Order: sequence, then structure tokens, then C-alpha cells
Amino acid sequence: MDEIVSLVRRLQHAQQTEDVAAFVNLFRAETVWTTAHGKKLIGRDEISEFTERVLPGAMRTSTATYSVEQVLFVRPDVVVVNARQRPVHLDGTPLPDTPEGRPVYVLAKDADGWRIAAGQNTQVVA
Repeated sequence: MDEIVSLVRRLQHAQQTEDVAAFVNLFRAETVWTTAHGKKLIGRDEISEFTERVLPGAMRTSTATYSVEQVLFVRPDVVVVNARQRPVHLDGTPLPDTPEGRPVYVLAKDADGWRIAAGQNTQVVA
């Protein structure tokens, strides 16, 4: 369980530091990612191309924090993770009137550890 929480922490750190390589390395080579705005990305190469365009400079005025809310073991090597993504100012205070995200990650454990096999980030609409 600690390894799974650690992956989500590494995802948060990669985004907050705008580290494209670290972010992309969290995904398996064969993966599917759907962004909060509905853009479907297939494979690590496509995720990398997209992330290289959108991540650098994205954290100039705000960022997000992530917390694991639920983990469901489908098998010992496959889990579904529900997370809470909170938009915050750079000092950590919440951003008013900005929707939270509810990412869902399907993680697979390979020889080198857990990686994202599939994911979708959905914005919360009140």
C-alpha cells in the first residue's frame, strides 16, 4: 500500500515541479489516459507529447495536491486508486471557485514496480 501512495505522491511532485520525464515515467508503455477535459491519450509516447506541451509553465500561479481516498485490489498486481485532486495556490491555500478533480488510476505492478496502466481525471461539478 505504501508503494501505491508513493506513486501518487510522485505524480503530485512531478506536476508541481513541471518534471515531464518524471510524470511520463509513472505510466506503463501501453497505457490509456483521459484528461479532465476528455482528451484521450494512448501510450506513453502520446502522453509524453501532450505533457511536454501542457505541463511546462502550467504551475506558475497555482498547482494541485493529491490524496489517495480509496484503493481496491483487483488482483495482487492490479489496483484501482481513487484520488482527490485539490487545486491550490502556490502557498497551499485552496483556489476558490475552482473545481476539484477525482482521478481514477488503474495501476499494474511490473518487475520494476507500480505504474499507471489506465487513468481518467474527472472534474467535480457541484
